Amino acid sequence: MESQKVHFFFLTLLFHFIRTIHADSLATYIVQLDPHGTTSSLFTSKLQWHLSFLQQTILSDDNDPSCRLLYSYRSAMDGFAVQLTESEVEHLQSLPDVISIRPDDKIQIQTTYSYKFLGLNPRGEDAWYRSSFGRGTIIGVLDTGVWPESPSFNDHGMPPIPKKWKGICQNGQAFNSSHCNRKLVGARYFTKGHLAASPSRIAEYLSPRDSTGHGTHTSSTAAGASVPTANVLGYASGVARGMAPQAHIAVYKVCWFNGCYNSDILAAMDAAIRDGVDVLSLSLGGFPVPLYNDNIAIGSFRAMEHGIAVVCAAGNNGPMAMSVANEAPWIATVGASTLDRKFPATVRMGNGRILYGESIYPANRLMSTGKELELVYLTDGDRMSQFCLAGSLPRDKVRGKMVVCDRGINGRAEKGQVVKEAGGAAMILANTAINLEEDSVDVHVLPATLIGFDESIRLKAYINSTERPLARLEFEGTVIGRSRAPAVARFSARGPSFTNPSILKPDIIAPGVNIIAAWPQNLGPTALPEDSRRVNFSVMSGTSMSCPHVSGITALIRSAHPTWSPAAIKSAIMTTAEVTDRAGSPILDGDKPASVFAMGAGHVNPERAINPGLVYDIGPDDYVTHLCTLGYTSSEIFSITHRKVSCHDILRANKGFSLNYPSFSVIFKDGMSMKKFSRRLTNVGSPNSTYSLEVMAPQGVKVIVKPRRLVFDRIYQRLNYRVWFISRKVKGADSMTSAEGHLTWVHSQNGSYRVRSPIAVTWKV
Repeated sequence: MESQKVHFFFLTLLFHFIRTIHADSLATYIVQLDPHGTTSSLFTSKLQWHLSFLQQTILSDDNDPSCRLLYSYRSAMDGFAVQLTESEVEHLQSLPDVISIRPDDKIQIQTTYSYKFLGLNPRGEDAWYRSSFGRGTIIGVLDTGVWPESPSFNDHGMPPIPKKWKGICQNGQAFNSSHCNRKLVGARYFTKGHLAASPSRIAEYLSPRDSTGHGTHTSSTAAGASVPTANVLGYASGVARGMAPQAHIAVYKVCWFNGCYNSDILAAMDAAIRDGVDVLSLSLGGFPVPLYNDNIAIGSFRAMEHGIAVVCAAGNNGPMAMSVANEAPWIATVGASTLDRKFPATVRMGNGRILYGESIYPANRLMSTGKELELVYLTDGDRMSQFCLAGSLPRDKVRGKMVVCDRGINGRAEKGQVVKEAGGAAMILANTAINLEEDSVDVHVLPATLIGFDESIRLKAYINSTERPLARLEFEGTVIGRSRAPAVARFSARGPSFTNPSILKPDIIAPGVNIIAAWPQNLGPTALPEDSRRVNFSVMSGTSMSCPHVSGITALIRSAHPTWSPAAIKSAIMTTAEVTDRAGSPILDGDKPASVFAMGAGHVNPERAINPGLVYDIGPDDYVTHLCTLGYTSSEIFSITHRKVSCHDILRANKGFSLNYPSFSVIFKDGMSMKKFSRRLTNVGSPNSTYSLEVMAPQGVKVIVKPRRLVFDRIYQRLNYRVWFISRKVKGADSMTSAEGHLTWVHSQNGSYRVRSPIAVTWKV
């Protein structure tokens, strides 16, 4: 018993010792302030006001408190980023005008053909022609930086830099003002949050220069210049163009090898708003969080108030339900879809059967002569050899052989490097039950191909059926038009929205699989340090790739309609989206038709979006009212909007309010059987236009719309309609929990105007 007391005593001491160390250690926090508070008027500048809080909080005599300040925000939000101890956080929280203190969390970054796939034609009178190819707009890209020497950022034929532009070309390591031009009009980098969290950083450029390739790829996808004869080691040869090839690009480097810190992201948004961008493109995200804790949502609200359209990636956590990120209604949230371009690299097994795979690898003489190699699939449980991790492959077992590697844990191209270093001659990358038939290709460092899950089962069955399994790879180059597309990418994050299911998310899908775009000229196409090959273009997949497609299309619409609000632009994109593939069949998600929670309004169609006929417009005040309907408190709404509101007064003045969103998310719960929505359409097409209604009611729901005909006699006229959704689902009679349909307004004289809104219905017990 005495020994137990002694043991407990030392455990208690250890606990207090650890707690003391933890309490005294510094961490980065984002502090949000009330810009209309009682203390702000006492100071002549925002910076002095922000420093006053540190002077009251940091009482140590060792350092000037200002040394702890990382950023002072004044546009994306009012507040600052600072390094504090736990005890200092507690003291700071007690000071007047402090709204919230949030830890500086880290999030992750999530073409020669896609413009053609989307119907953009440089010689036709299409969306490019009507928008002057995005001329005069500025797209701000928050990412890993840029490789300015890439031909995609050449400014030949570019218009002058808009007079409104107030940004800079920031000097740094291997980067100076001469690297900017009329295409790349600005470049900044933000390191303070990153360095505070990772003082012993991996070596990379401390400048706007891109060290990883991701930012160069996304920037050129959005607005890259025309580059003839672009290709990746001979694959996908053609003319590379961004979605808005005459738009300007401003780069804000916020992501580093270890991720992207919210303090740096907010600082970049803060600068971009003042710089004068028209569109913000953020291929960043994680899992959903409440809007009042979502720094991107908070910064983008301020951007939206300044007329800046914000486009974000939905995230790569699909196909898990409720995984969609960046779900604020004032953000355009983009999921990923496939193209009909393939890179076949088949496996011909020794038994004569063929497995379909894909790869980008310049076939060498060994593989093109049809030489068979022995197959090996190692399953050492302790070393996890099936995943081909570094050091897991015994050289004597793989030398000269074709190694089968399961996907997972480490990168796809990295597995090929592991096989190569172990002496393997080739690799078959096998999808698992997690990836199923997903076909994201890589520019492998050795002959290799990726096969789907069904094919991997057949391959492993063959390996187990014979003592000496053999196979050869057959590379077939680039093939276009032989596969169904678009389809939803398996990795693309899915709805419904976790924090706000009353808004259907994602909003839209766009090409995000096997996208070819600009690449740094000091990196191999795999971005592996061992890869000595050099290219101007490489291939990547993710909602990170789909996001800049929509950012570029947003710039086209802004150029064609400079007075439109961000909400009107998003409405144009959503209500004109396609829900069928190139063959006229429903867009697929795996082997079944895609749901609205996978594709939102559908697949982006820039040709129709540039001239939508009608739009659903939303102003900042409408978003505030919407937040009140969600039950957010006044302080939570203030954190998001920097507005002091009384939801009681707002809701009393807006009885029956529903956000004028271009889609419908109907939730029946607690025995509720009817929901009413109001919508308002603005005519941006032809005067003297009449629209009639088409409705496909969700199963188990009756839909009543009044009126069923809208008659506009002038441009920018607004007309309202109301919708009642009545549940006919019998409680306990069936297990159906969701259904979907659509509501479409069709121009009576011009059938090309079809303004379509998806409907998602959910029953909650």
